[in-house]
Amino acid sequence: MSAAADRLAEARSLLAEHPLVDGHNDLPWALRETVGYDLDLADIAGDLTGRLHTDLRRLRAGGVGAQFWSVYVPAELSGDHAVSACLEQIDVVGRLLDRYPTDLTRALTADDMVAARAQGRIASLMGAEGGHSINNSLATLRAFHRLGVRYMTLTHNSTIDWADSATDEPRHGGLTAFGAEVVREMNRVGMLVDLSHVSADVMRDALRISEAPVLFSHSSARAICDHPRNVPDDVLAALPANGGVAMATFVPKFVLPEAIEWTRRADANMTANGFHPLDTTEPAMRVQRAFEEANPRPLATPATVADHLDHMREVAGVDHIGIGGDYDGTAFLPQGLEDVSGYPLLIAELLERGWSHADLARLTWENAVRVLRDAETVAADLASRRGPSIATIASLDGQESGQSTQR
Repeated sequence: MSAAADRLAEARSLLAEHPLVDGHNDLPWALRETVGYDLDLADIAGDLTGRLHTDLRRLRAGGVGAQFWSVYVPAELSGDHAVSACLEQIDVVGRLLDRYPTDLTRALTADDMVAARAQGRIASLMGAEGGHSINNSLATLRAFHRLGVRYMTLTHNSTIDWADSATDEPRHGGLTAFGAEVVREMNRVGMLVDLSHVSADVMRDALRISEAPVLFSHSSARAICDHPRNVPDDVLAALPANGGVAMATFVPKFVLPEAIEWTRRADANMTANGFHPLDTTEPAMRVQRAFEEANPRPLATPATVADHLDHMREVAGVDHIGIGGDYDGTAFLPQGLEDVSGYPLLIAELLERGWSHADLARLTWENAVRVLRDAETVAADLASRRGPSIATIASLDGQESGQSTQR
């Protein structure tokens, strides 16, 4: 066997012992967009290669032991429409768990993740992507937590009433007073504060305010690829004091500098053809493939992602990094990491670079389990000292409750 084959075999063996906790997978939204939540039309027990990035066989091949399923809704949905769409996303995750009980199991706590691993099942957690989905309501936030949501990404691609997005015009200079209260209430109930997608000022505000470890569910290093979706070094350096974890993502425009301009042109082409740039339905992908054929894209590889992880380990420390692929939420992926079966190739690349088995175990499993456990400990303490917040955006920011900028 070649040295590369030996390393790949070693990576698979390591993942069998220390499976991957992936921070972000958009399968629920992909099921909405492609089959209208009809699970008979996209049976993940079968081979969905070429249709979706995710199915059970490929999750197993990838060594995935726990998955945060994104219950995302786009910023174009606002108010009660965003709330109901998020509930539909939560519902389809529950339907997947009911339909595939020998492979998937609900996880609400760190202990649940450990138990799922012992049973040989994939622990399934949920993360709400975009604070607009709570419609400026802390009661809605608490309801999502009771339904199993264990992190919330404070914004998606658009600035909301109480927090600035990394990819939109800032209006608040970080978090508003109500945004700070959202963070505090998330700490109190035990919902991880996810800082992917937010502006650097929101990152810094949240780290200052949060009493629990934070999460970056799918963001890489800005020092390696200067994209606003990535994490600046000063924020990475602050993670050890907070206890949080930054999970490197695979999206080419976030990891490969040459891909930023190419993706801008591809997005403009999508818009010109009447599609949202994030649309991954088959008609939209035909447009993407035609553009790519005429304009070959710069190719990221596992080594590209490994460059980010090397840097993130150097700045934040090995106890504060993880992986969040963003599968089924992006049209393009690095060569070799085209679907959820590809994680062993990344681990093999890190082995080649001299990462120890102990450090890789932290990266794949231990850090994510620890950050959720620590959030649970903080929540138990806070809940013993203060009750649910009844603050409103009107009382704290002077805005009319329930009014959203996402109209």
